[in-house]
Amino acid sequence: MAYENNRRTPRMKNVRGLELVRTVRQERHEDAGNGNRMPEAVMKTEGLTFSYDGTANVLENFNLGIQKGKITVLMGANGCGKSTLFNLMTRNLYPDEGTVLLRGRNADDMNRKEFARNVAIVHQNNTAPPDLTVETLIGYGRTPYLAPFQTAGDMEDKKAVEWAMEVTHVDPIRNKYVSELSGGQRQRVWIAMSLAQMTDVLFLDEPTTYLDIRYQIEILKLVRRLNREYGITIVMVLHDINQAMEYGDVFIGMKDGEIVTEGDPKEVVDAEVLYKLYGIRLPVAETEGRRYVLTV
Repeated sequence: MAYENNRRTPRMKNVRGLELVRTVRQERHEDAGNGNRMPEAVMKTEGLTFSYDGTANVLENFNLGIQKGKITVLMGANGCGKSTLFNLMTRNLYPDEGTVLLRGRNADDMNRKEFARNVAIVHQNNTAPPDLTVETLIGYGRTPYLAPFQTAGDMEDKKAVEWAMEVTHVDPIRNKYVSELSGGQRQRVWIAMSLAQMTDVLFLDEPTTYLDIRYQIEILKLVRRLNREYGITIVMVLHDINQAMEYGDVFIGMKDGEIVTEGDPKEVVDAEVLYKLYGIRLPVAETEGRRYVLTV
């Protein structure tokens, strides 16, 4: 069955995505006029239960709503269940019980291509053939829109790829091989490939892992720009508490497969919460209206 008839037109007037920006600003203006309205959940988990061995549940009757237009950060100690939750929401794992709902629809009812036209994912570890160029790799982001055995897209696909390269600032290295890039450059390329899918939901699994501090900040600023300027809902796993407080809108702190705290990280993260999450006393300081966790 050809998927061309199911194509979703990229929400942009040109490569800069100006129409998308206007749409996002209009939605935020409307939201501002409805201050008492509860934030819309673009994705939900309802009664989610999962076990790797069939005996001990990592998650049990787990419920969570991902707010539309926000940057949600999943955090917690190793083994708390955040990676399992991430993989269940991105369909790399399937629940034993319960459902993952995307805009009210059971994600399991969607085939792979349909899900990929709605949700983009950047995993922690990614590999590509050494002879693949940046532009070619980013073009693979258009695969969900191609018919079976179709290897090249149309002008719409080319515009999406150009836009993704421009937004992530990788267009100057478009002809380089991926194997020639630095860690920070590679991460931007993988994000660009996900943006070429033209989804409004993006999952990032530890996007700053293995990067030095310069590239960590560069990637996180890019993530914030994607959210603020293009309205993309972001869900990401992080380990750095201060980065979560600076770049996150919603903090989900997990322990033993349960949510310990949820809310604005600048409000919910304190020494007591950190002790519950990590079992260690960490002082929280405030300077010039900004809170920091002292981890040394």
